[in-house]
Amino acid sequence: MGSETFCGSIKEELNKAYSGFFKENWPTWLAGILIAFMALMIFLWSSPWGIAAGYRNLGDWFFFLTGASCIKPVAPLLHPVVIVNLGLFLGALASALISNQFKIRRAPAMEYLKGLAGGIFMGAGAALAGGCNVGGFYSAIGVFSIGGFAMMIGLGIGAYLGLKYLLWEMEHLPQKAVFQQPESQKDKFDWSIIQPYLGGLILLLIVAGFYIYSFLDKTELGGLLFFGLLIGLIMHRSRFCFVRAFRCPLMTGESEMVWVVAMSLMIYGFGSAVIKWNYLQPDTMGVYHPFWIGSLTGGVIFGIGMLLAGGCASSTLWRLGEGHTKLAVTFIAFAITNSLVLSLLKKSGLIDKLGTGIFLPDIVSWYIAVPFFVLILIGWVFIALWNEKSEKFVIF
Repeated sequence: MGSETFCGSIKEELNKAYSGFFKENWPTWLAGILIAFMALMIFLWSSPWGIAAGYRNLGDWFFFLTGASCIKPVAPLLHPVVIVNLGLFLGALASALISNQFKIRRAPAMEYLKGLAGGIFMGAGAALAGGCNVGGFYSAIGVFSIGGFAMMIGLGIGAYLGLKYLLWEMEHLPQKAVFQQPESQKDKFDWSIIQPYLGGLILLLIVAGFYIYSFLDKTELGGLLFFGLLIGLIMHRSRFCFVRAFRCPLMTGESEMVWVVAMSLMIYGFGSAVIKWNYLQPDTMGVYHPFWIGSLTGGVIFGIGMLLAGGCASSTLWRLGEGHTKLAVTFIAFAITNSLVLSLLKKSGLIDKLGTGIFLPDIVSWYIAVPFFVLILIGWVFIALWNEKSEKFVIF
């Protein structure tokens, strides 16, 4: 009897843990902390976290396979950023399946056009800025690259312009809702029964993938796959999206995502300072963002794109894992455009005119760089909190 009671108690607690982990949404502040730790793990394991280079690798393969380029790119499964992106996508897919939230989601035709345009803008913006919202903004600021702060300003301007367009669109181009055809209940298979098992299988396959890479003496890639998986799980369970930090203050005045991203950046930045200041990684690692022309203009263009697409580079991956078909268009457009624009910038020589990477401590020393970094982020939060109360910059 006691044994049954003990087993019943264990089963009840496991059910609660399962429900809390895979059924309920996680708080965004927790996601911000966890993402910062994952970014630091990737930094220690390999190099600063980025996403755009993984998109670009697939775009490079498109041009190589179509004969437009004679340079053979690195195989996707051997490209470290592609591996992180793959892990992020599969982690979100597994989370969506286990929680029965995966569904092929259609959108109005106009949304697909916006997804295409958004992908083109983001691909071009990332090429100019030397990275997307992750590599060019989040990781850039976290590793004390001044270009990250310039892109931050550009993203804010781009979000403003993107919202102005969306407001105009709502007034002049109303869209018709997409109605799904009712499905016959006869002989209909209930996918909700099998989805959690498919999600669990994906998790097991990713763990197996880590061991396979290790067996092939590619342990670094296996670790990146696993870290990407964790980021995908975190982002999907919390609905974490960097776009909200720039869109919500302008659309509703809401400041929550601003202080979440700022807090996450502080954790990442403090950890990065320990890593670099203590020479665990080279102090200028990850500092290549073209300050200021490339980072600022790239940020503006990227910001417009992420508003049109309804997602940034990271949220495109996890929302694609949830079944959003619009983001599949964005993904393809981003990959092809980023590869094309970067190639054109290099061939034309314009890339050298966009600026160079500048490491903040090289200019003002670590003793000033760290407080400056903190003050900038605190100032961003205070402005967002003031705007939430005054609605000074709310345009929607």
